[in-house]
Amino acid sequence: MYFAKLEFFNPFSRSIKDRAVFNMLMKAIERGDINGVRRLFEATSGNVGISLAALSDVLRIGFRAYLPKPTPMTTQILLKVLGAEVVMTDFEVIDPDMVKYVIEEAKKAGAVNLNQFENDDNFDAHYRFTAREIDEQLKSIGKRPDVIIAGIGTSGHIGGIAKYFKERYNTKVIGVVPAKSEKIPGIKRLETKPKWFFKVEIDEVIEITQREAIEGSIQVARKEGLLIGLSSGAVVKAFEKIHDKYLGTTVLIFPDDGFKYVEVFEKYLSEVR
Repeated sequence: MYFAKLEFFNPFSRSIKDRAVFNMLMKAIERGDINGVRRLFEATSGNVGISLAALSDVLRIGFRAYLPKPTPMTTQILLKVLGAEVVMTDFEVIDPDMVKYVIEEAKKAGAVNLNQFENDDNFDAHYRFTAREIDEQLKSIGKRPDVIIAGIGTSGHIGGIAKYFKERYNTKVIGVVPAKSEKIPGIKRLETKPKWFFKVEIDEVIEITQREAIEGSIQVARKEGLLIGLSSGAVVKAFEKIHDKYLGTTVLIFPDDGFKYVEVFEKYLSEVR
C-alpha cells in the first residue's frame, strides 16, 4: 500500500518550502535577526524564493532572489509578480560557492540571508511539523510508514522526516537525486553537500534522469488526475525502481505541483509527438 503526501496544498509557493520558510522567518523574528532590516537575500532555484517573496510582502520587507541559470522562466515571472528583485547568476546549480556568494552579497548590502542550506530552522520545520503530520495522518487510518521516499534538495525535509521516523519506527528512508549531468528542479546531487543528509540515516539513494522525472509527472497526471512537479515525478520513478525491494506501507513525498514546469512539459511533449 502506498500514499502520496501532497505538499502543493501549502498556500504561498504551493510547495513544501512554505513550511521551512515560515519557520525560518518566525524564528528569525523571535531572535530579533530581522528587526529593522529592509531586505532579505536568498539563493533559490524556485519554491523557497516564491515563498520568501510572498511572506516578505506580508512583512513589508524587500526580497532579492539569486537564481541559477537553469531556473524556469515561469519561476522568474512569478517572483517578479510578487515584487521580488530577480538576479540571474552564472551558476549552473546552487552549490557551496553560490551559497557563499549570496552570503557575501547580503553582508555588503546590509541585508539578511536566511540561508536555507545551513539554517537548522529548515530541518526543524520538517522534524517538528511535516513528519508529525504524516505520522498523525497515517495513525488515523491505523497505519505507520515502513518506507518513505523523498527528494534531496537542501536535505531539510528528507533529513527532518528521516530523524523523526527512524527514532520511532526505524522506517526505511529512500532519497532521490538527479542522475549524473542531469538537472531536476528542486533536487540536487550529493556533490552539492546537502547539510542534513550527512547527519541522518538514509537507507538508499536512487538516481533519476530528467526525462524519467517528466514521465513520472505525466504518468501520475494521466492516471490520477494530479498535476505534480518534476521532483515529485522523480520520486514516482524511484518508487517504481525499489517497490519490490521494500515492502509495506510506503509514503511518497510530492513537494509541489506541475504548473511551474509547463515549459519543460511543452518541450518534452513536442519531442515525443
